[in-house]
Amino acid sequence: MPIFQLTSQLVFPNPSLADRNGLLAIGGDLTPKRLLLAYQHGIFPWYSDEEPILWWSPNPRLVLFLNEFHASRSLKKLIRKQPFHITLDKAFQDVIQSCADVRIENHEGTWIIPDMTHAYCQLHKLGFAHSVEVWDQNANLVGGIYGVSLGRSFFGESMFTRVSNASKVALYVLVDYLKQKSFDFIDCQVKTSHLMRFGAREISRNQFLNLLAESLKFPSYKGLWHLNCDSSDLCD
Repeated sequence: MPIFQLTSQLVFPNPSLADRNGLLAIGGDLTPKRLLLAYQHGIFPWYSDEEPILWWSPNPRLVLFLNEFHASRSLKKLIRKQPFHITLDKAFQDVIQSCADVRIENHEGTWIIPDMTHAYCQLHKLGFAHSVEVWDQNANLVGGIYGVSLGRSFFGESMFTRVSNASKVALYVLVDYLKQKSFDFIDCQVKTSHLMRFGAREISRNQFLNLLAESLKFPSYKGLWHLNCDSSDLCD
């Protein structure tokens, strides 16, 4: 399959034209309008500092349906102990930067380069990108997750942890929050054994695009998100 070269025109090729690895197009920009258009068509950017912008639509697609989320007994027990303080959209830029920093510290490399950070912070300011923050008892940010929300879909981008289980708690809180707001699924993009342990599974690109189309029939839950619960230890 050919790799399409994007221009200044806000348009993407059909995702079904991606190559066997899911690479669909190259070039373009990371403006909010282009990013939102990409997500609406099941496409996302993923590239390193030495590369041009690369746009992907993998097949199969890893998806976590909220009603299939599996939390271990140990995680549920940890949640009941409430060792962390949880907030939403209180430190978006810190979360995305921490996701990049932890990967670099672990010598894993990262696609969360400055241009990507700036682009997703712009989406956050527009009310489309959101974060879950996990704080320890000394108000240190020790875990979190961020992603993009459109319709009843949440597109998970990355998560990090600096202490044991903090990212798992962030995912647990995110799933619970999305259930309360009648979301359908979290797009996990590509297969990881870590997310599959929580119940994520692969579906075909066509299945994913059909589910996404149905999800986008509903209005997006924009603006700053806030937790609503009775526990002052967990909520902002």
